[in-house]
Amino acid sequence: MPLSPATDRKLAHTRVVTCTGYRRNDGLWDIEGRIVDTKPYGFPNRDRGGRIEAEEALHDMSIRLTVNNSLEVKAVEAIIDASPYNYCKSVTDIANNLVGLSIAPGWAARSKIAMGKNRGCTHLTELLGPIATTAIQTLTSERMKKQHSDVDNRNNNHLDDRWDRKSPFIDSCYSLAADSPVVEIHWPDQYQSLPVDGNSDS
Repeated sequence: MPLSPATDRKLAHTRVVTCTGYRRNDGLWDIEGRIVDTKPYGFPNRDRGGRIEAEEALHDMSIRLTVNNSLEVKAVEAIIDASPYNYCKSVTDIANNLVGLSIAPGWAARSKIAMGKNRGCTHLTELLGPIATTAIQTLTSERMKKQHSDVDNRNNNHLDDRWDRKSPFIDSCYSLAADSPVVEIHWPDQYQSLPVDGNSDS
């Protein structure tokens, strides 16, 4: 269902973030992110021939993390195809500081430090959040697919088999809160009911 209709407004800015995950033939995974910013109007810009036209990318930046099955970053590639300043394009090598880090609790803080604050690129750094989520979703999907293929072909309850396994996402959102009815149904061993008075602190 779309958002409710809105009137009396004009488009001012569009940001598109695209993330994709790929399984490589060497057993590693490529997780890629791209961010594109556009304006619905043109405006002066010294470094881009004097002007950036309407719908021309103000920012067009991409980063690829190659990770192993433990989500440790083994290689990085970053590129800036469009930016408001030519100087921006000289900063992509700092992304190599991500090599050796793992997408795990604390990733946001560690990756931000690795990207160097005023020695790095804000937009490439912003991409690392959705890239991390995409990496987790990519590997989880592949693990689930493998689990399903291991189930006896005569058993048609492949989806039920998925729900019988431990979920690493308990308490990650509203529906997967440890006390939610979703967890109670699908992961009963991880379900934690609230006290009768509804106060979890008492």
